[in-house]
Amino acid sequence: MLEVKGLYKTFNPGSVNEKKALQGIDLTLNDGDFVTVIGGNGAGKSTMLNMIAGVYPVDRGTITIDGIDVTKLSEHRRAKYIGRVFQDPRMGTAADMWLEENLAIANRRGRFRGLSWAISAKERREFREMLAKLDLGLEERLTTKVGLLSGGQRQAVTLLMAVMNDPKLLLLDEHTAALDPKTARNVLELSDRFIEENHLTALMVTHNMRDAIAHGNRLIMMNEGRIILDVSGEEKKNLTVEELLEEFSKLSGSEFANDRALLAN
Repeated sequence: MLEVKGLYKTFNPGSVNEKKALQGIDLTLNDGDFVTVIGGNGAGKSTMLNMIAGVYPVDRGTITIDGIDVTKLSEHRRAKYIGRVFQDPRMGTAADMWLEENLAIANRRGRFRGLSWAISAKERREFREMLAKLDLGLEERLTTKVGLLSGGQRQAVTLLMAVMNDPKLLLLDEHTAALDPKTARNVLELSDRFIEENHLTALMVTHNMRDAIAHGNRLIMMNEGRIILDVSGEEKKNLTVEELLEEFSKLSGSEFANDRALLAN
């Protein structure tokens, strides 16, 4: 479903601020894979997701989604293949628009929209059913401005919007980092459920090592723009945070540098 080959990205090349963010990333996700991504500060995790989403142009390498080469496609042209949830709950939704208007925009992503802005009665029924699954009481708040929702409610809605059209690939970029622990757990449980129910292929960057181990069927660890560890199946299930830290030190030759990851465990 996703194939990344020889992906390189350098920011500010030739200057004193040069940063080699990605150095030859090779990554393949099969249909239905749910891969968690962990790494220290500046490891290239979010850069990799941004490159896949089309935020930055590729220096070298190719990106293929479901057999389609998207390497040179702009971000908005890739949107019909990708669902995305950001770290900041304020991103991914339009604060000044009603909840039903946000859902309608997501529902029509990648389709011909015509001149009509009207939301049909059928769509409203479908939106209520979808929102009821969140168990947050939002199904009766279709005409509430999204900006009035709590951070957790807004992130749950963003997640729903990201999966409602069964994207080829779901990108979750530290999507629980800005939430309190209880709300973060709820959003992660929703993520697991949506991915499983819709048989989605997903890539989730997280700063929390326990979450990286507990969720998904595969885990990759990054360091200095490279993938240094790729584990799946029983090997992943049986991992502990201590073993993961030890493996990082052995493979990278340095200590794991991410205070949030360490404090979260």
